[in-house]
Amino acid sequence: MTPELANKLKKAKKGDLIIAGTSENVEDVCKAVAWLGDDEIAISGDAFIFTPDQNSKYISYFFQSAFFNDQKIKYTTGTKVIRVSIYNLGKIVIPIPPLQEQERIVSILDKFDALVNDATIGIQDEIEARRKQYEYYRNKLLTFKEFEEVG
Repeated sequence: MTPELANKLKKAKKGDLIIAGTSENVEDVCKAVAWLGDDEIAISGDAFIFTPDQNSKYISYFFQSAFFNDQKIKYTTGTKVIRVSIYNLGKIVIPIPPLQEQERIVSILDKFDALVNDATIGIQDEIEARRKQYEYYRNKLLTFKEFEEVG
């Protein structure tokens, strides 16, 4: 992208939610990401920028939920290019718990995300869990109470 083009586009700043306003399918329209970088970034004209006064990662996780998807489907239009207008996006209900609860939810979902998407973390944790399981069953299988009592 040229600097001239970037200057003409909308800019997202740290903490903004960037939402895809169009897609080729219903599943991908309204995909959202919380921008956590320090620098502003240029955004396509087909994307929306939402500056929440809440935890933007919480809201981006909510945009991945079945509850959000069920609402979004009602507001999609188009056949080849699927759209959700900014007006209709504003009709979607987002449950907003207290900020501390949002942060707790984000922390839990971040950990799950890391386990699922970072193979090295997930594999290492799984290996450790299997080792503990092996040790547990080995000790159970090789503990003979009747021999301890005889000796």
